[in-house]
Amino acid sequence: MRPVPRMRPQGKLEYGGQAAPLRTCVGCRVRTVSSELLRLVQVEGVIVPDLRRRLQGRGASLHPSLGCLELAERRRAFPRAFRVAVPLDLSRVRAHLEELHAERIG
Repeated sequence: MRPVPRMRPQGKLEYGGQAAPLRTCVGCRVRTVSSELLRLVQVEGVIVPDLRRRLQGRGASLHPSLGCLELAERRRAFPRAFRVAVPLDLSRVRAHLEELHAERIG
C-alpha cells in the first residue's frame, strides 16, 4: 500500500515555521500571506486603509503599491470585493499609498 502524501491545509501557508492565513490581492490577484497585504474597509462609501485590522465590515486586501491599486481600479475590483453597486471613493487609500511610496524613496 502506497503512503498518502501529506496535504497542506487549504488557505494557509507555511510562513516562518507557522501557518499563516492567505489572502488574494484585489489588484494583481496574487495570493499571499495576509500580513504582507493592506486591509481595506468601506466606511460610508469611502474605502479606508485598516492599518490595525480592527475595523468592522467586509474587508478587501491589496498589496501596498500604487501599481496594484491602479490594476484594481482598472478591473473595477472594489465594487465587487465590497459587494456594492455604487462607485467608491479611493482618495484616502491613494493618499496612504503615496505617503508610503514617498517614505521608501526619501
